[in-house]
Amino acid sequence: MEEHTRNAKIFKAFCDEKRLKILELLRNGEKCVCFLAEEMKIGQSSLSYHMKILCESGVVDSRQDGKWTYYYLSENGCKYTSNLLTQITTPNVAKNTKNC
Repeated sequence: MEEHTRNAKIFKAFCDEKRLKILELLRNGEKCVCFLAEEMKIGQSSLSYHMKILCESGVVDSRQDGKWTYYYLSENGCKYTSNLLTQITTPNVAKNTKNC
C-alpha cells in the first residue's frame, strides 16, 4: 500500500467522534463487539462500519472467539501512528526551501 494512502486511512480513523470514543474504550483493553455496541449505544451495522475503518487504519485489530469478535489496540499500528504524527508535525529546518 502506498504510504500516503496508508496515512490517510489513519487520519480517517481519527476524524469521527464515535471512533475516538471506541479508541478510548479500547485503551482499557480488549473489548467484545457486544460490549462496544452497548457502550456506544449504536446498532451492529453502524458499529461494524466504524470498526472496519479502525481496523483498516491498522490502529485496531481483532480476533474471533466462537461467534464473538474482540477488538484491541494494535501495538504496531499505534507505534506507527505515533511516529507518523511526530514526523508530520516536526518542522524540518534542515531543508532550505523557497516558498515559490
